[in-house]
Amino acid sequence: MLALARLGLRARPPVRPACACRAQSTWVARLPVRVQPYVLVSRLDKPIGSLLLFYPCAWSITMASYATQVPPYVPLKYISLFGVGALIMRSAGCIINDLWDRKLDRAVERTKTRPLARGDITPTQAISFLGLQLSAGLGVLCQLNWYSILLGASSLSLVTIYPFMKRVTYWPQAVLGLTFNWGALLGWSAVAGSVDWAVALPLYAGGLCWTLVYDTIYAHQDKVDDVQVNIRSTALLVPSTAASHLFLSSFSAGAVSLIGLAGYMNGHGLPFYLGLGAAGAQLARVVWRTKYDNRESCWRGFVGCGWFGVWVWCGAMGDYAWRTWMAEEVAEETQKIAAASSEVKA
Repeated sequence: MLALARLGLRARPPVRPACACRAQSTWVARLPVRVQPYVLVSRLDKPIGSLLLFYPCAWSITMASYATQVPPYVPLKYISLFGVGALIMRSAGCIINDLWDRKLDRAVERTKTRPLARGDITPTQAISFLGLQLSAGLGVLCQLNWYSILLGASSLSLVTIYPFMKRVTYWPQAVLGLTFNWGALLGWSAVAGSVDWAVALPLYAGGLCWTLVYDTIYAHQDKVDDVQVNIRSTALLVPSTAASHLFLSSFSAGAVSLIGLAGYMNGHGLPFYLGLGAAGAQLARVVWRTKYDNRESCWRGFVGCGWFGVWVWCGAMGDYAWRTWMAEEVAEETQKIAAASSEVKA
């Protein structure tokens, strides 16, 4: 209680225990009972996490396609592969996280009904399921070139250590950012065969700043419980609304600036920056409207941050589509001129 007082937080009043199975009010309830814990431990009922992992991949694939001027089937192929990969690897990451945290999760109101914390599945069963998911993820990775396979495999160390970081640093969100935005590097190498670091590094760093925004908002949901169980997060560095506004606004500006720099280095045009502007406006809206002492408001803010990824991708896609269309128009005009010249010579 003293630790809570120092942070200006109040302990929550006792609440009724959560229902026996979180799946009762969702589509998961229609699945066989034995299957439900595996769906829940993978967070398949909450796709926002997979989308947050996917968006940096989609940015990079689309921007690399713009730079290399490949035909549309190339980004479509890789966006499909990375979409499946994001779903699989996010699920695998959740299982790793829950294996690390199953004892701590029992002490946190929001997480105490997770399958491993509640005992719906055993650690052995979870590890077996994790093995299946990692095998499926490897299958997706093996569809890429060798450069990308090695680059993708190198991210597994970050996936493994992330759950431990909340025990030793107030910046676990930074480690999550390094992990969740790896696709900004991998997507580029998948399309181009190697990474253009002048573009991909600021894109990666911008994604990291974005992650610090959305995951700090997410961490605000548990800041009272986290103090009691000695878990650390950036939300505990900025527990008040005023401090959160300053912290999150700074990283939002960093995200927009760094992704804008990536676009500049890649030679993007107006559509890209229109999308980026809409993305920045969305982050500003979320940061200033979220009530940081209200769990439901924080969840809405967290989900709302996902639209930043959508708008950046829309801008990149719009620019790629415009450039592809213009290239086709130029090629068609060139063919007409060449045909006319041949007729004149004849």
